Amino acid sequence: MPQEQTRSALARAAGLGSAKEGVAHWWYERITAVALVPLTLWFIASLIAHSGSDYAVFVAWMKTPVVTLLMLLLLIALFYHTALGLQVVIEDYVHGGAKTLSLVISTFAHTLIAAASIFAVLKVAFGTAT
Repeated sequence: MPQEQTRSALARAAGLGSAKEGVAHWWYERITAVALVPLTLWFIASLIAHSGSDYAVFVAWMKTPVVTLLMLLLLIALFYHTALGLQVVIEDYVHGGAKTLSLVISTFAHTLIAAASIFAVLKVAFGTAT
C-alpha cells in the first residue's frame, strides 16, 4: 500500500510526516555498534594479556602506534554510540523542558568525558615520562 494511502487527509494536507532524520541516526548507531565489537574484543584481550604487567610495560604498550590508534577509535566509537543511544532514550521518555536540558547535559557530558579520555591516551602515547 503506498504511503499516501496510510496517512490521514489532514496529515497529507499539512505535509506532516517523517522528518527523514531518524534513518541516519539509526545507521550511525548500527555502524558504531559493529565497530565496537572487534574494538571491545581487542581491548578485553589486551587487558587480559597485560594483567600482570607493571606500569612501565603498560605505558610502553600504549605508546605503540597501532595500540594508540585502536584505543582512540575505541573511545570515539564508544562515546559516540552511547551519546546516540542516550539521546534516543531521552527523546522517548523525557518530556517538556526537561528534555532539552537533559539532551544538552548529555551532549556536554559525553563530549567532556570523551575529550578527557582522548587527551589521556594521547598524553600517555606522546609523553616522555614512563
